[in-house]
Amino acid sequence: MFHNPKAIMPKLAHALCAAALLALSGCAADFDDLMGEPHIANMPPVAGGEPVLASATTVSSYGDPGLPPGLHGPRAVAETDGPYLLDTGDRLRIFVYGQPNLSRSYTLDHDGRITVPLIGQVNARGMTTAGLEGAIKSRLGTQFVRDPQVTVDILQNRPFFILGEVKNAGQYPYVSGMTIETAVAIAGGYSERASTKRFRLQRRINGFVEVIEAPGDYIVQAGDTVTVFERWF
Repeated sequence: MFHNPKAIMPKLAHALCAAALLALSGCAADFDDLMGEPHIANMPPVAGGEPVLASATTVSSYGDPGLPPGLHGPRAVAETDGPYLLDTGDRLRIFVYGQPNLSRSYTLDHDGRITVPLIGQVNARGMTTAGLEGAIKSRLGTQFVRDPQVTVDILQNRPFFILGEVKNAGQYPYVSGMTIETAVAIAGGYSERASTKRFRLQRRINGFVEVIEAPGDYIVQAGDTVTVFERWF
């Protein structure tokens, strides 16, 4: 049985076009895979039939893969540090409603304690201001003041210290959110022989000292001691 060539040609052209379109779509899909773009066709549908694209994440300079775009370095560390913990050198204002003799400023001593009239020494090291409020309220309410209303505020954070290759080593008032580089600037900048990449940070946590090798954008906390190393060449 013979076929008319003129009848076969349109069918052959349609078949070739279809094959070309399939090949191009496959290349496009491969290109998307290489570029890391999500395929809507591969996304699970939600109510209403529309797919939801996953949000992008970035890796911070400290290796946290779960941070949204734009959240890097010291900001990421600052948000994971937790509440401020009291220690030696912090100056507090304690107000007890209706008790002017108890309302005054206090400074945590070497042992991390304050001495409050009527109840004596109170251990404040490692506590938050809210925790200290509760401790004072509990002890006052036991036998001295009926239903005491206590408020604790930080008047001045304990200072930080900076040593090594800076122009003016010493003790300085703490500034919230400061980094090691900020601390160097407060101390007058680097000396001529300073390393701008290697730093040591000593941090006291509940009476124990932790030593950290840190980059320049690492967050400094109140009471920390920063050491700037000397470069070798």
